[in-house]
Amino acid sequence: MNSGSDFKILVINPGSTSTGVALFEGDSCRASGSLPASLEGSQGDLWDEFPPRLESVRAWMKEEGIKPASLDAVVGRGGLFRPVEGGTYRVTEAMLADALGNRQGVHASNLGCALAQAVADEAHRTKRQLREWDPEGPGVPAFVVDPVSTDEFGELARFSGIREIQRTSLSHALSIHALVYEVCRVEGRPLKGSRFVVAHLGGGISVCPVRDGRILDANNANSGGPFSPTRAGGLPTQELLKLALSGRFSEAELRVMTVKRGGLSSYLGTDDAREVESRIARGDEEALVVYEAMAYQIAKEIGAMVTVLSGRVDKILLTGGLAASSMLTRWITDRVGSLAPMEIWPEVEEMKALAQGALRALTGEQPPKEY
Repeated sequence: MNSGSDFKILVINPGSTSTGVALFEGDSCRASGSLPASLEGSQGDLWDEFPPRLESVRAWMKEEGIKPASLDAVVGRGGLFRPVEGGTYRVTEAMLADALGNRQGVHASNLGCALAQAVADEAHRTKRQLREWDPEGPGVPAFVVDPVSTDEFGELARFSGIREIQRTSLSHALSIHALVYEVCRVEGRPLKGSRFVVAHLGGGISVCPVRDGRILDANNANSGGPFSPTRAGGLPTQELLKLALSGRFSEAELRVMTVKRGGLSSYLGTDDAREVESRIARGDEEALVVYEAMAYQIAKEIGAMVTVLSGRVDKILLTGGLAASSMLTRWITDRVGSLAPMEIWPEVEEMKALAQGALRALTGEQPPKEY
């Protein structure tokens, strides 16, 4: 069986303002880039962005000399599909339909499977034209890995408090799984039996208890948990209802207020943590108390997730862009450092995690799951 060291895998990771791209040979990155997402003419519809993003990926491949016929697989970031277990999934028509319908919400990650499939189809056509590919074969596969809708919740985690509302699993599953796998690899620790609480600290914040590599619970960053640079997090229910029924705001305006202009943006007019820390250094007391309040809420959520693991935690792991802030992580550590050893991993390589998921599928180490 092929060890995978020579498999060429194109990785596509669409974000809100850019599309990450990379070419991996095995698990080694040979080329990478960040392509600005042109939102001109999108009229606010996510799928209006698909054609220009696809063209930018094709242009990057041409610039880097990456021929479609050289690819063995294409992998995209997985979006807000129906709930699925973590792992690598082959892109299917059902997945594409759920992504196009924004099944669990509008998010740039929904574009990932469609972008991957489009490039994989082109690679397959090119191989056939060059007679380098068996037309009866499986084609160049398109995959996604650990989509945002990864759902490994236990039964108790699904209760919300109102029968008509069920808590759903939407998290930064890709980076959380990747970090847990990496920590276990570095320490020579088996995944089975491991117990971590992982806090992904970015524009949105996910805090998750992870046992045996499975995410048992998570705050939905768009609806609960700590406030973040752009998200409001959990809000007082009665006050939110009063605001929603006041007639002052439309549903669309409330969604923007809670998901795109909440948190630091709401209080301080910026979602840039570096700007907030600069203000603090200049003596801005409001910036100081708001930033510390965010750390307070993160620590409180970590403490709550420790209870899901019955207080038995190997390590608390902080990752994501905000984990690079020594000020923020110090405040968090001061509050929860006594609960378990803490480690800070600011950089989790999502692109490599996507490539490795595809590589495991190609080599047969972990056959792809069916969506």
